[in-house]
Amino acid sequence: MAMVVKNNMSAVSTLNTLNKNSSALAKSLQKVSSGMKINSAADDASGYAISERMRVQIRGLDQANQNTQNGSSMMKVAEGAVSSTVDILKTLKEKVINAANDTNTDADRQTIQKELDQSIDQIDDNANVTYNGKYLVDGSHNSKTDATKTALTNESLDVKTTDTSNLTDLKNRNGESLNILSTDTVTVSYVSQGKTYTTSMTVGKNTTLKTILDKPAKNGSQKLEGALTLNTTKTSKIGVDGNGNTVYTADMGCAMTLTAKTAGIAGQISGFTISITSNTGATRKSANAVLDNFSESIRAQNKSDDNSISLQVGTKANQNIKVGLTDMRSEALGLKGSDGKTLNVSTQAKANAAINVLDNAVQKALDQQTTIGSVESRLSYTSSNLTTASENVQSSESTIRDADMAKEMTEYTKNNVLLQAAQSMLAQANQSSSSVLSLLQ
Repeated sequence: MAMVVKNNMSAVSTLNTLNKNSSALAKSLQKVSSGMKINSAADDASGYAISERMRVQIRGLDQANQNTQNGSSMMKVAEGAVSSTVDILKTLKEKVINAANDTNTDADRQTIQKELDQSIDQIDDNANVTYNGKYLVDGSHNSKTDATKTALTNESLDVKTTDTSNLTDLKNRNGESLNILSTDTVTVSYVSQGKTYTTSMTVGKNTTLKTILDKPAKNGSQKLEGALTLNTTKTSKIGVDGNGNTVYTADMGCAMTLTAKTAGIAGQISGFTISITSNTGATRKSANAVLDNFSESIRAQNKSDDNSISLQVGTKANQNIKVGLTDMRSEALGLKGSDGKTLNVSTQAKANAAINVLDNAVQKALDQQTTIGSVESRLSYTSSNLTTASENVQSSESTIRDADMAKEMTEYTKNNVLLQAAQSMLAQANQSSSSVLSLLQ
């Protein structure tokens, strides 16, 4: 190799190597200090893009999980309000049973009425519970529904029973006679808007349930038929709910159904009671057990848009859980009228009629409690699923992005040694040109 002083190619080549080692050391240092093998798109463009998408997904999953937990907290608040209402209804059931006992005087029943009024007022307070300023069970978060009519269904009567069947010919589901005599007295009561309507008559030979409904109530000129219609079905079919779905009997068999004439809460029938007594005043218990076995099969509701609570529990649009919370106020439960008049227990007859009202109210509250509880259970599973998904995605992202520290430390050590070696060789290469000076002496 020629001896030159202008271009020291050995030094230039060594300098280039030094720069490469310096750059490699800087990258190794960045990986070791950050703990990631991909710190920018320049390190691995496709890997960086995949990793960033995964990070977006992880943050979305974590937020969805937080949403789920917040939703669960909201449902717990709603459940607490409904649970309190159920407890109150249990107490009210005791009170009306007590009021129906003739060991009480009218003054005693007035005292019970005061307790009942206060408890009903508390039910309204429960329904006004809020979460983050949102009312939950006051009917403002109903699912979409058309206005529906109260339907009370009796599946204990013989399948051949119709609304024109004579009371004396009635049989139970097993075809056994109810042994109702023409000399017996039949009394029918129903409660609407907090008022109790009652009518009674001697059974006679040709009296049917429809005949009774056509008779005016004692406390008004309104016929029971004015609020209720009676029909029997040979197809199991009871009616249509607020979503347009056909409601059938539990055993898909024939049944007798009482349907309110007017749709909505204002026209609901909150309780129906029928009893048979002999001409001596004795209660026909076997007959009453069958005849008075009407339960609410369709709940009266006002027409409502879809105001369900939507809980976003996923990372994509429409990955949500919708919860419709029905009206848990006393009027919707059939305990109070729109004019503020509450369920009346001032007499034995009214207290007796109120018992079935409380049974139907409890059924409504328990149905709502079941809905809330099932949603809470689902949210718990959803939260567990989101946590697992987040962990798995994070594990995948870690495989792409995170640095193997043992490997990177080895690489860092190598690059550090090479840098020091290049620096040393550059010093040697720079000294090689000085030997040319000896030729100039």
